[in-house]
Amino acid sequence: MKRFFGFLPKPKPLRPESRVYDLKERLDWGEPALTIIDVRDRVDFNESHITGAISMPADSLLSTAANCFEVSRDLYIYSNTDNEAAAVAEQLREAGFSKVAIVRGGVAAWKAAGFPVEVVTAEVA
Repeated sequence: MKRFFGFLPKPKPLRPESRVYDLKERLDWGEPALTIIDVRDRVDFNESHITGAISMPADSLLSTAANCFEVSRDLYIYSNTDNEAAAVAEQLREAGFSKVAIVRGGVAAWKAAGFPVEVVTAEVA
């Protein structure tokens, strides 16, 4: 299988601002060394999020990021707005994370492109 993918062009490397197509290309290529972080609140995350994203609300992200990620890991951040995501990304960079990108348009752009989303449903007992 590795030989087959050798004929395909390698996805673009992480950029400070990435389009949903750039992220999807990396996921389809099979690059596991990245993490997608949804920094919206849990209610928004549960309603719909990029497939494979983890929920780390912005107010607690910095306190847990150092324990969860290597500073050289590729991190893709999205929120309700690009400005919110950019502010969180800048905080991560200031904390020493060297490979941080925002996903422009967040989950809305992801959905508009027709890419898969996940929904968290909780059954009430």
